[in-house]
Amino acid sequence: MMGWGEAALLLIAGLAAGMVNAIAGGGSLITFPSMLAIGMPPVAANVSNALSVAPGYASSVVGSRADLAGQGRRVLRVLPTALFGALCGCVLLLNTPRRVFDFVVPFLVIGAALTLAFQAKLRGLVGHPQEVSPKRATVMLHTAVFLCALYGGYFNAALGVLLVAGLALVLDETLARVSALKNLLSALVGVVTILVYSAFGPVNWAAVAVIAPATVVGGYLGARVARKLPANILRAVIVTFGITVGAYLFVRATTGR
Repeated sequence: MMGWGEAALLLIAGLAAGMVNAIAGGGSLITFPSMLAIGMPPVAANVSNALSVAPGYASSVVGSRADLAGQGRRVLRVLPTALFGALCGCVLLLNTPRRVFDFVVPFLVIGAALTLAFQAKLRGLVGHPQEVSPKRATVMLHTAVFLCALYGGYFNAALGVLLVAGLALVLDETLARVSALKNLLSALVGVVTILVYSAFGPVNWAAVAVIAPATVVGGYLGARVARKLPANILRAVIVTFGITVGAYLFVRATTGR
């Protein structure tokens, strides 16, 4: 049974995570440790966390819907890729040893943050979206979406950082529109995790019932805030949070805490 103090901790964590996910991504690094703090086993906490934060992504989509205008065809093209990547990630979590992947995750998150920080220089190496052929641009987009969705289906934490970094590198769009697309793709990944983990994962439904509604409120508020932030400030927030999250994950993977 969950006490009132534990429920209050999860409620606050859910609200904060929803806001962070909408602005920068990485809100799971608030809810996941909170679940561990009340005594949940790591795998159950990871699975329950994935289900808990998924509704918050949906409210983030509503909050950023103005910046999704005109991206409908792009979403339809990458939808199968995102769903397949997320499904593969879920299968990996349920069927492979966690230790090795946990050690790789911090480097993925930090790498994504640095990719966003040095986006202009990297575009000079891989080619600006306006300069590459349509075929190459399509391949780059689907590759970025698949890898991010694969990660999101497996662990989810800092999925937003990865998506913003990958999408900003291959799309010629403003950061606000990239962030809105990130919210939608995160929501799609969330749908897959809900379906798979509800059926096959060790879900703590009491924790989900507390956190999920809070992430919905936080996700909507965070998306509204993100729309008003200047691009350079939004980029700085995402990069800073991504490096912080990556450092935390590295410490947790190497110390086992």
